[in-house]
Amino acid sequence: MGGPSAGPQPSGADTIQKLCDRVASSTLLDDRRDAVRALKALSKKYRLEGGIQAMEHLVHVLQTDRSDSEIIGYALDTLYNVISNDLEEEEQDDSEEENSPKQGDDLGSQFTEIFIKQPENVTLLLTLVEEFDFHVRWPGVKLLTSLLKQQGPQVQQIILVSPMGVSRLMDLLADSREVIRNDGVLLLQQLTKSNAAIQKIVAFENAFERLLDIVTEEGNSDGGIVVEDCLLLLQNLLKNNNSNQNFFKEGSYIQRMKPWFEVGDDNCGWSAQKVTNLHLMLQLVRVLVSPTNPPGATTSPADILTETINTVSEVIRGCQMNQDYFASVNAPSNPPRPAIVVLLMSMVNERQPFVLRCAVLYCFQCFLYKNHKGQGEIVSTLLPSTIDATGSSVSAGQLLCGGLFSTDSLSNWCAAVALAHALQENAALKEQLLRVQLATSIGNPPVSLLQQCTNILSQGDKIDRRGSKVQTRVGLLMLLCTWLSNCSIAVTHFLHNPANVPFLTGQIAENLGEEEQLVQGLCALLLGISIYYNDNSLENYRKEKLKQLIEKRIGRENFVEKLGFISKHELYSRAAQKPQPGFSSPEHMMFDHEFTKLVKELEGVISKAIYKSSEEDKKEEEVKKTLEQHDNIVTHYKKVIREQDQELEELKQQVSTLKSQNEQLQVTVTQQVSQIQQHKDQYNLLKVQLGKDTQHHNSHGDTLQVNGIQLEEVSKLREELEDWRNRHEQLQGQLKERDAVIENLKSLQLETGTEQSSQLSSSGGMEHSAELQKELELLRTQIQLQAAEISKLQAENQKLQTMSEVKALSEEKMSLQQQLDSSSSTVAILQDEKSKLQQEVAEAKKEQDDLLVLLADQDQKLSALRSKLKDLGMPVEDEDDIESGDQADEDEDGDEEEQD
Repeated sequence: MGGPSAGPQPSGADTIQKLCDRVASSTLLDDRRDAVRALKALSKKYRLEGGIQAMEHLVHVLQTDRSDSEIIGYALDTLYNVISNDLEEEEQDDSEEENSPKQGDDLGSQFTEIFIKQPENVTLLLTLVEEFDFHVRWPGVKLLTSLLKQQGPQVQQIILVSPMGVSRLMDLLADSREVIRNDGVLLLQQLTKSNAAIQKIVAFENAFERLLDIVTEEGNSDGGIVVEDCLLLLQNLLKNNNSNQNFFKEGSYIQRMKPWFEVGDDNCGWSAQKVTNLHLMLQLVRVLVSPTNPPGATTSPADILTETINTVSEVIRGCQMNQDYFASVNAPSNPPRPAIVVLLMSMVNERQPFVLRCAVLYCFQCFLYKNHKGQGEIVSTLLPSTIDATGSSVSAGQLLCGGLFSTDSLSNWCAAVALAHALQENAALKEQLLRVQLATSIGNPPVSLLQQCTNILSQGDKIDRRGSKVQTRVGLLMLLCTWLSNCSIAVTHFLHNPANVPFLTGQIAENLGEEEQLVQGLCALLLGISIYYNDNSLENYRKEKLKQLIEKRIGRENFVEKLGFISKHELYSRAAQKPQPGFSSPEHMMFDHEFTKLVKELEGVISKAIYKSSEEDKKEEEVKKTLEQHDNIVTHYKKVIREQDQELEELKQQVSTLKSQNEQLQVTVTQQVSQIQQHKDQYNLLKVQLGKDTQHHNSHGDTLQVNGIQLEEVSKLREELEDWRNRHEQLQGQLKERDAVIENLKSLQLETGTEQSSQLSSSGGMEHSAELQKELELLRTQIQLQAAEISKLQAENQKLQTMSEVKALSEEKMSLQQQLDSSSSTVAILQDEKSKLQQEVAEAKKEQDDLLVLLADQDQKLSALRSKLKDLGMPVEDEDDIESGDQADEDEDGDEEEQD
């Protein structure tokens, strides 16, 4: 009933076997290529069979058929399908999925082990990865990545010993095709895992530069998965690799991390990828500063830091602007603290290197050098009104007090010297520091800072300290000597404690060893300061009584000898050489440079004060008071002189300014006078042009000026006015002559009108005569209008001239300052007059031009009439003949007059 049954279908293993045979036996490249393509298609489904039967043949294809990129690509893809455990499962039917055997998780690892058993296979793969052809390079990168995932350490070792193996793979980061570049990052991730040698090679192959460029190109934290992969690779290169960390810092790559954390204000709505990227970026920072890093990997070496602090010290020493800026700088700590506080924390920390602590002390001294403002800020942190009651932040004053009373002798010395510099040459702060109260223990009342210093000093060897006990006492004695010098109130507070003077005399009177002689000398200096700056306000500790006590218990010569121990000490000479502490060891840290200046200043005066009698003291007190009064007077006068100098300087500046302004005003006045003169000249010239009556000018005396014009100028202007008047009369005469000629011509025309009726129509002649009559009447009307306009202008000019003369006479009576004050208004008025005069001149010129035009028109009309009369056959004399005839008549009249 049915057809023949189908034969048995070949299994996947049989098919793969046939394809492998075809690959091995075919001589044609096309056949081998087709067979490898078929193996690629079956390798995902039949991974086990493909790996067992085809791997050897595929490797052979990679070795022999390298000229054909297509077959090489197919072979690499097939090997990748066989080895990789990351391939996505193909969609299968449920029945097929149930019947298919489950592949072991270690299948890829086993095939990888078979592949790398021959190291030349990996070397061959490295060579293929160098090919630029996309169909070869990309599958080669994926296959090598898979090998590293399966058998990382073994493959790393093969690549490491392969010539230029790592360098070949680094070229993948420079590939312009993003898919290859991105997979190259994944390959380097696997390659650098837990292998410091490869990590160093990759780092020195410019990996940091290339990876940071990729992160920047992809948008930093806003980038995609590629940024995440680059950050993971950077972590591989830097984590637990001190060499790479140093290379990263020395290459200034840390600065390129700053834009990563510029995320803006809108931090809501971040994508999951952005959160991951920022998380990895923060992890990378932690890698660089991890406490597990070797010492010095995340901090500067002590000598570099010391030299940096010393450099800052020299920059700010004595420069108020730099000192103010230094005081405002905050250290990058959490919470932020002033840089001064952070430095003092290092200075009083005995675990810090000795040279670093010396550098911090020098920096603090340079900050306070000639800086009264900075001294006040430091002392204010100790005063009760400014201390932070909550204790949430530590201040410079608290650190100094903590160092002053710690059990580390070097901290005691540094804190004492630092506090002494805060009081240097500042009597007001010495008095304020007396207000500082310290809590000693629960239930006991607070004691002053001065009292606590003397208490610690008197306890001496009873306190167990680390370091030199002499160093602590020397530091405290230097602080007390600086504090009490030139401050009588501080001396009074010191002497008010009844235990202080006996302690000092006891220390000075004893015969101690060489090491203690320095303390004796400083005690003698402190007692001498208490005498020299004593204001005798305490009856029991007046100067005379203290000197008697010295004479009785110590002896004056012995006292002076002990006082001289200070300047004779070798460490004193070293400290006096330069401001910067140059101690080779903590034991040599005894004297401060500024304190040596104080000793040099006071040693002589104290020695003299000890030998003075009470009468000499009284005389000296009187002299001192006199000198103080004199100094006060001198200071007062100096102040007055400074104020006067300042006022004089201000007045000089004002005079200089006024001179400059005066010169400018003089120039302005000169310009204005010149402009006024020009305006007056133009105004007078206009009067001449308009024919103003000369009688107005004759009414003034010969000695007066008329608008700034002298009599010679008036005469000249009169002559010019006379010329213009003559020209005007000539024009009027010419106009009358032409009127007469016109009348003559008209009469001649009337007389001959009837005789020439045959040649000319009477109507035409009458019309022409009427036209001439109209033109004549029009000319007369225009002349009358011009005459009226001229009269009007003359009246206005006469009014303006009168006003100008009155102003000129009033201005001559005013002072120079009034002229300067009114210069601006005068200029405005004159400019207004100038514009009016210019307008009038323009109008007058226009009227003259109009008259000339009218005369020219009349000449043309006369010429035309003569021509017509000549055409009519009437005798007409030319204008030249008429003028010559008139001239002859005038000559005859002249002859007759001469005869008469």
